[in-house]
Amino acid sequence: MAAAVKLRTDYSASDLRRLAAASKHANQSRRLLSLAAVLDGMDREQAARIGGMDRQTLRDWAHRFNEQGPDGLRDIQSRGHPPRLTGEQLAELAQIVEAGPDREKDGVVRWRRIDLKKIVLERFGVDYHERTVSKILKTLGFSHISARPRHPGQDCGVMEDFKKNFTRTLNAHIGHLPKGKRIEVWFQDEARIGQKNGIVRQWARRGTRPRQPADQRYDNAWLFGAICPARGVGAALALPYIGTDAMRMHLDEISAMVARGSHAVLLLDRAGWHTTGNLTVPKNVTLIFLPSRSPELNPVEQIWQYLRSNWLSNRVFETYTEIIDAACDAWRRLLENPHVITSIAMRKWAHIGQA
Repeated sequence: MAAAVKLRTDYSASDLRRLAAASKHANQSRRLLSLAAVLDGMDREQAARIGGMDRQTLRDWAHRFNEQGPDGLRDIQSRGHPPRLTGEQLAELAQIVEAGPDREKDGVVRWRRIDLKKIVLERFGVDYHERTVSKILKTLGFSHISARPRHPGQDCGVMEDFKKNFTRTLNAHIGHLPKGKRIEVWFQDEARIGQKNGIVRQWARRGTRPRQPADQRYDNAWLFGAICPARGVGAALALPYIGTDAMRMHLDEISAMVARGSHAVLLLDRAGWHTTGNLTVPKNVTLIFLPSRSPELNPVEQIWQYLRSNWLSNRVFETYTEIIDAACDAWRRLLENPHVITSIAMRKWAHIGQA
């Protein structure tokens, strides 16, 4: 039998126990305690059991301790295999994914893992498994998500110009107001809530496909909603129809929610019942119309998504009354959390100088 390894003498048993108590590494602590027991004269086999190891393993750690001290008792983190793609190649791959495929050249309308696997092999000479392609994409900050619909006639430049020049636009619309008048920025939109309901994602066991009810009927109501992100408040009406009369009632509701002594600037899209000359606008409200085909500028779109994903989807409504009740209940739940309205809807370009 090999002779027991003598431990270095510049650390006492009490020193090792003190280091074990202060260590943030559990494995290092138990190894220190085993070596402390050895320094106290305990049998090596019993000392090894304190650290949850056998005698030979304790012998190996004793060598490490003698060579490197207490720091040598930490686990060695494996660096794994060196990356097969360089930083420049990964950056190029990210640009390819960001740009998307050319339908005529690549033959697909979206990148699949098998397509990117082929591109990596052709361009960089590295043959990855499809699962590895997924891991690389996640490392690069990509996620496999659903795309949001975009109107083919949308002009991104117009949207950016609107945001950049919003302060000028705002001043042009409120120039008739007394100087120093408090201004509230509101956003408005309508959503159809009905029996033809959506199904949202949910947590489920891997490999399963959960089922949710999906109604095939078409009865619906309209939820008119408006929010003031800076104050975390909103105003809504659930109505059976949409049009000028419904919009007039909603404007009156918004007007009643504007803080006393303030004036509301209401940003909304260019629907016909918004732009008609037959619409009566309250004195404490001014309308500013968003660019055409630019729903991304209206945060109420995200409010609708929040309501549907939390309270309105995965449900069946038997009657029109149930639809109205569900819409009103979802809106009330939203108003109970003003910070949610603020976190979802605040836009730097629209709330300059506001909390």
